[in-house]
Amino acid sequence: MDIFVLCVFLPLVTVAWGQYSDYYYGPFNYGDNDEWVNVYQQGFNFQCPHGQVIVAVRSVFSKKEGSDRLWNYACMPASQSLGEPTECWWEEINRAGTEWYQTCSNNGLVAGFQSQYFPSVLDREWQFYCCRYSRRCPYSCWLTTENPGHYGEDMDMMMYTYDYYIRGATTTFSAVHR
Repeated sequence: MDIFVLCVFLPLVTVAWGQYSDYYYGPFNYGDNDEWVNVYQQGFNFQCPHGQVIVAVRSVFSKKEGSDRLWNYACMPASQSLGEPTECWWEEINRAGTEWYQTCSNNGLVAGFQSQYFPSVLDREWQFYCCRYSRRCPYSCWLTTENPGHYGEDMDMMMYTYDYYIRGATTTFSAVHR
């Protein structure tokens, strides 16, 4: 009887173990706390490795450093249910000193960012690196509002649930606060 139970459950355990890696996010590896993708008032270009998407964003603000932010990102492989990336591209530039809202076109997911700081307006322009996958991403999207709640707050946003992705972002701009 024990050999029969083993023969029945061993294939199930093997299948379950293979699916486990498709649904588990380990701890996000931002690197050391002192490692940022930029320094204040400088540009940067960050891209996830091929087949991975942004799943966490961390940022700290400094008014003393030109009302700018340090940025850091974490990447994870996209769910196998999305298939393989079929194409990746850079979206249009979101100009500094303006309010903007942008999502990746063509059903893309955010896999990187490029940004340049402009001291004349104490703001950054942004460009998203987006990737489309062979299977369609669900459209059940909404905009989070908690990160950050105020322009000077630090932020640490993570996608805690697998199959949730960053598809875009929005910003506000105030000529008073810069």
